[in-house]
Amino acid sequence: MYRSHTCGELRIADKGKKVTLAGWVQKSRKLGGMTFIDLRDRYGITQLVVEADAAPELVEKAASLGREFVIQVEGEVLERESKNPKMPTGDIEIKVLNINILNVSTVPPFTIEEVSDGGEDLRAKYRYLDLRRPPLQRALALRHRLAQEIRTYLDGEGFMEIETPYLIKSTPEGARDFVVPSRMNPGTFYALPQSPQTFKQLLMVAGYDRYFQIVRCFRDEDLRADRQPEFTQIDCEMSFVEQDDVLNTFEGMMRQMFKNALGVDIPNPLPRMSWYDAMDKYGSDKPDVRFGMEIHEVTPLVQGCGFSVFDDSRYVGAIAVPGCAEYTRKHLDELTEWVKRPQVGAKGLVYVKLNADGSIKSSVDKFYSPEQLKAVADACGAATGDLLLVLCGEKRKTQTRLGVLRIEMGNRLGLRDPKVFAPLWIVDFPLLEWSDEDGRFYAMHHPFTAPKPEHEKWFYSDKKEDLERVCANAYDFVLNGTELGGGSIRIHNADMQKRMFEVLGIGPEEAEYKFGFIINAFKFGAPPHGGLAFGFDRVCALFGGQETIRDYIAFPKNNQGRDVMIDSPSKIDQVQMDELFLASTVKE
Repeated sequence: MYRSHTCGELRIADKGKKVTLAGWVQKSRKLGGMTFIDLRDRYGITQLVVEADAAPELVEKAASLGREFVIQVEGEVLERESKNPKMPTGDIEIKVLNINILNVSTVPPFTIEEVSDGGEDLRAKYRYLDLRRPPLQRALALRHRLAQEIRTYLDGEGFMEIETPYLIKSTPEGARDFVVPSRMNPGTFYALPQSPQTFKQLLMVAGYDRYFQIVRCFRDEDLRADRQPEFTQIDCEMSFVEQDDVLNTFEGMMRQMFKNALGVDIPNPLPRMSWYDAMDKYGSDKPDVRFGMEIHEVTPLVQGCGFSVFDDSRYVGAIAVPGCAEYTRKHLDELTEWVKRPQVGAKGLVYVKLNADGSIKSSVDKFYSPEQLKAVADACGAATGDLLLVLCGEKRKTQTRLGVLRIEMGNRLGLRDPKVFAPLWIVDFPLLEWSDEDGRFYAMHHPFTAPKPEHEKWFYSDKKEDLERVCANAYDFVLNGTELGGGSIRIHNADMQKRMFEVLGIGPEEAEYKFGFIINAFKFGAPPHGGLAFGFDRVCALFGGQETIRDYIAFPKNNQGRDVMIDSPSKIDQVQMDELFLASTVKE
């Protein structure tokens, strides 16, 4: 074998042992007549020392070593005179007796250390080098541990891991599908699955009452920090269950993952919040509840006072930002411009400062007395030293804007500690979303989500206002302002599924073409069933205290969906185009 121990394994108890190590040269330095070498593998770093009185050929070979050379060394474990408490192996060093150079390396384009001097694009191009760095090694090690915890827990709960196809039929409902041309069936295309949704429901029809899969999924959508064109889901489905059964099962899974991977205990049971409360209080269906600063409606307190902006608005809401009454006019002008950005979309911002001396100052002093502004502050739970930020407009849009502003202020005040975890369930979503532009309803989740049983009377109504009242038997798992997973109790009755298609404006022919296989399956005794899917990449990132998922994926794409390391996507040659019966319409 090339090594008897790893570079992170040896301790003071190993003093005097003859050992063989192998790895990469992190760095080499001469001190007097001695040469010190840091040898690295994914387990850690061990210091090597070539003494001044060593054989000349050994001294010469040590002097020839460059960064990232791959070497094998034989030596004896010694106790270090100058110990390094920051290194797990800092009490020992290896007195080198022999060096075998296994491979040389050109000088890497960036430093392979805890903090690198390489930019993101450069490190993406040389991803295989970036993966040698400790932060990425820790990230992938955490991903591995979490995957093992998931499999262990679900196996213990009676779940079977079953694979589903990657080449399926295109049924675009949300994001665009990635499509694959079929050589054997000219002019036809497979799609890569956005999720295994229909297949896991078919497995329930087939009698496999507890299914799971850690599965790759594909969506052709615009990217950001927590999105990739290919991503991984913890995909699960259960038969003969109601909502509480599903939530309790997967609370248990998340509780075990937190405890065993992070040593963190989360509440038992987890809090649950309705979608309507989440929107009213936090302006988001994935609220970050690690801090307060809740949204308060103040519409009746500010209307009828001559300020037309508020008088003409359907909704006025505010948040109380703690300790920010000392914001200067420059700060407030900057914040006003911030909310006007297209990403937020507000037309302006009203502020009220509750100054330390007890005075109240606002941008609308002309229209409101101090007593009226104090009433608004009291309604928001504001105290002396706080800053009220007020927006107005259509209710849901304004709440969403306040929610974005709330998160921004939480970031500015350092209230979103990545080491603090506040998970919860969001429940009672609307089943349907009305589009004024298209004049039709869309499914808020997907067309296989069942309405809550007590709302079925409205689900079968032809009145728009009744259909808007229907809540879905659906749920999302939210952690620190991020939706980590979601699911629902599914429609298992063919007549109810037919009604859902009618409400969504999907005619019988279109439904048969897109979903005929599952509609027909429901005719053969489909059991009541439900499930959910967690975004595994997001789970890993948040457990690791990061917002971006890229470090938790071995070979991610960039914001343009490109792999700059292998230069993909790329063109294919004309022979391949002809075999697939494709003609390019892109002008050179």
